[in-house]
Amino acid sequence: MSQPSLTNFIVKRPWLKRWMTPIANWYTDAAGYRKLGLRADDLIPEESDVVLLALKRLPPKEAYDRVFRMRRAFQCSISHQLLPKAEQTKPEEDYPYLSPIIKEIEQERRERLDLDAMVVNKK
Repeated sequence: MSQPSLTNFIVKRPWLKRWMTPIANWYTDAAGYRKLGLRADDLIPEESDVVLLALKRLPPKEAYDRVFRMRRAFQCSISHQLLPKAEQTKPEEDYPYLSPIIKEIEQERRERLDLDAMVVNKK
């Protein structure tokens, strides 16, 4: 699930962050998922066990909202239409809701592997 990221490298350098922010905003807008009413975390593939477990851990309201957004986007895709401007996802509404849970689960799995591989030496 985790891919290498340049985010930390860019954020630590203010001049590079100022230069990359307009490009990132343009790219996000060009992706078009917000015009269908989706959020960035809605695009995470559900084929991983980690993601499936994260979806189970979502609060009921957030899980319902996710399913609603997915169905509405699917309907828009079938009809070859975009949502009206008022219903499109705004940048401030596009916050990560699934990624923190995925990171938490990956950390739990790493910790479990470390504890399973721990060797206890008796004196």
